[in-house]
Amino acid sequence: MNTPLNRRHFLRSSTALIALPFLESLGFRRFASAATPVAPPKRLVFLGLGWGLTTETWFPDAHQPGAGYTLPKGLAPLERHKAGFTVVQGLTHKSVNAGHQGGTFWLTGANQFVVPGKSFHNTISADQVAAAQFGRHTRFASIQLDCANPGNSGHGPGLSLAWDQGGKPIGGHKNPVEAYHRLFANETTPVEQRKALLARRRSLLDTVLEDANDLRRGLGKTDNEKLEEYFEGIRDIETRLSKDEQWLGVPRPKSPLGEPKPGLAGRQEIELMYDILVAALQTDSTRVLTYRQPVDTLLTSLDIKVAPHDMSHYHSTMAEKLDASQRRDIAQAQLLAGLLDKLKSTREADGTSLFDHVTVAFGTNTRTEHSGDNCPTLLAGGGAGLKLGQNLVLPKGTPLNNAWLTVLQGSGLPVERHGDSTGVIKELLA
Repeated sequence: MNTPLNRRHFLRSSTALIALPFLESLGFRRFASAATPVAPPKRLVFLGLGWGLTTETWFPDAHQPGAGYTLPKGLAPLERHKAGFTVVQGLTHKSVNAGHQGGTFWLTGANQFVVPGKSFHNTISADQVAAAQFGRHTRFASIQLDCANPGNSGHGPGLSLAWDQGGKPIGGHKNPVEAYHRLFANETTPVEQRKALLARRRSLLDTVLEDANDLRRGLGKTDNEKLEEYFEGIRDIETRLSKDEQWLGVPRPKSPLGEPKPGLAGRQEIELMYDILVAALQTDSTRVLTYRQPVDTLLTSLDIKVAPHDMSHYHSTMAEKLDASQRRDIAQAQLLAGLLDKLKSTREADGTSLFDHVTVAFGTNTRTEHSGDNCPTLLAGGGAGLKLGQNLVLPKGTPLNNAWLTVLQGSGLPVERHGDSTGVIKELLA
């Protein structure tokens, strides 16, 4: 063959693009001898909890810093993974005072009142900072998992934990069936028909942009600012169209798990969402995931009668509410332990585990009675090169965004700051 050879060739038809195996006659022997082994990619997972966590029994004793600490009641189910995660204490979002919005600002730390004349403002979330880089290599730049009733679960405004570059909410999949089909169900519409549909959408977009640019010339400052927000939305649509065109005709991977049954809720729902999360990473469908978890249905599945919001307002004399809060914590820790089991048992091509290349952030903006200081934060996995297995007690008021900056930089992202971060947390670095 006289034409230059790619490492992998493709068979093309009018309806599909299929990757061939590595064939010696197509030059694979030459490449195989010279190729440098490729390390598995880094991944990031953010698991957000609503209505906070129980202060008295979730945080390790602050007088036991380092590796020799005793796991508290709320984290006891994670004992077998103790060497694989670090609990970080002392973190806060100084600009966030939103006790009923446990997920809205968790990954941003934004001051919602900072813009004059606006009652709500947000900024880009940490996951989307990563998605802008990692998403170039996958079908989905990021995947957002969500719950059916975020308000009942203490999450506040938003469509998921994710917020785009303009501080606008990004939609999430509200149940396992929806998430599964998004990741693994192949398109039934013929490729040529999808190409035509994408072309029509681009044509409409071009017309809208042309009209908007003509309109801009006659507008004042305030209206131009509003129009700029409009253009941000248009640019987001352009990005999604480009992504759809890039993967047009490439079949979705076969799922390593079966199609979920509809109607699951609470504990079973979270467990299945975790399975789908692992499958998404295993198939390299995405490298960035967030999950805004349910609390209301979790309590119901645990046969807890206390209302979710009331549970978060316990006092030492309110035994029923305190018991509900602690049982919720234990169930969430059990589910997290199961997720870490799956990540450790899932093998990469080089024989290492998925756990070795992922960073899992588990936490929320708030704790008991919606307090916004000492945000509960647990970081697990080897993806960001963190120092694991410790109870890390930082000075009170350390920006939570310092943790996100440390994770982003440790994952290989060229990020100088995130939100109100003041630098990386050196004690977190291995």
